[in-house]
Amino acid sequence: MVAILGYSREQIHSAVQDMYTTVADHPDSHFHFPVGASASALVGYPPERTAPLPRAVQESFAGVGYPFNGEAVRRGDTVLDIGAGAGVDTLIAGQLAGPDGHVVALDLTTAMTRKLRHAASESGGAPVSVIRGSAEALPLADASVDSITSNGALNLVPDKRRAIGEMFRVLRPGGCLQLADVVIDRPVTVDCAEDPRLWVECVVGATVDEDLLHMFRDAGFEDVRVLGSRDYFAHSPSRQTREVAAGFGARSVELAMRRGNRAPSRTAQFFRRVNPARLAASLWRRGFAGVLGLAAALLACYGTLAALGLLAVLGIGLALDEGIWAGAIALFAVLTALAVVPGFRRHRGVGPSLLAAGGAGVIVYALFVNYHALTELTGFVALAGAVGWDIWLRRRQQARLLGLGAQSR
Repeated sequence: MVAILGYSREQIHSAVQDMYTTVADHPDSHFHFPVGASASALVGYPPERTAPLPRAVQESFAGVGYPFNGEAVRRGDTVLDIGAGAGVDTLIAGQLAGPDGHVVALDLTTAMTRKLRHAASESGGAPVSVIRGSAEALPLADASVDSITSNGALNLVPDKRRAIGEMFRVLRPGGCLQLADVVIDRPVTVDCAEDPRLWVECVVGATVDEDLLHMFRDAGFEDVRVLGSRDYFAHSPSRQTREVAAGFGARSVELAMRRGNRAPSRTAQFFRRVNPARLAASLWRRGFAGVLGLAAALLACYGTLAALGLLAVLGIGLALDEGIWAGAIALFAVLTALAVVPGFRRHRGVGPSLLAAGGAGVIVYALFVNYHALTELTGFVALAGAVGWDIWLRRRQQARLLGLGAQSR
């Protein structure tokens, strides 16, 4: 683990640079992720691709997959390698692009760019230009590259939408993008997403798989394909990292796509991001489906009462089928209770499920057996308590998993 405290973007960049400076200068050190020639074989690099590469480049390899399964690089291409590291992918891209091509290798870490410049000067294939810079602000002109490759870099970038927008900007229309990166099944919901100590662990900075695909499509990429997935963290030498990865469903994926002719308008991107299905899926993954169900139940009950009262004040009479009204309230109450139950798999606390079932039961009893406003309100209070308790336990479990002692109490 890298014990670095702080919460600013600059400190995140500093933490990443410190980690990968060590990978560049002292590759035999202990890391929480696989490093070196054995790591490249582990994630699928064919021996015939890596054998010609300088030993110094291979020993500092820290990729998470084999992006060249995307077959984005063609003969004669100008290629951009984002997060190039010591240069394994840069030099392979140079082999594929050939002497008529050109590879631009970009990395945030000075030690990595220094090591790559030395290796590139001794390699064959396409000419290589090495640039130190950030994926969030690519120092290249619009539509200036034919293809992009990246390996394990995007999960370390704080502003992923901006980085993806930059990839779209510098790639020519119809150009191809291939990448390998880390994704998670369950998002991190505790207040640690900007903690550099956790960003360099490669899990906190990762994105839910479906959200990552949406980001690329929102930016204007087309034919976005998942080529493969692997349990990358199962090979971590750190037991804690393996446990954290398993807790969030972290793994590596290989993606391929091509740039569309133009980026969607800001309005189109906005409506894509607020798509109800996407929002509902996001709330479910974050454990907030109970909040949504509770809000719907409260709106159906007290929102309808308020609306009827307002209409009466305005002199508008409205006939309401009480059976349908009660049924809608009961349905949302039961759905809220059902949304709380899956939390047991995360925190092993049975209390929220029992309280939610009790609250929903009291509401149904009040609606269909013996109505009393106070009884109904008691059911809603119990249901709200169950939802809040479940969220608190989920967050506490994540905090413990991530080693955030102060947040786990």
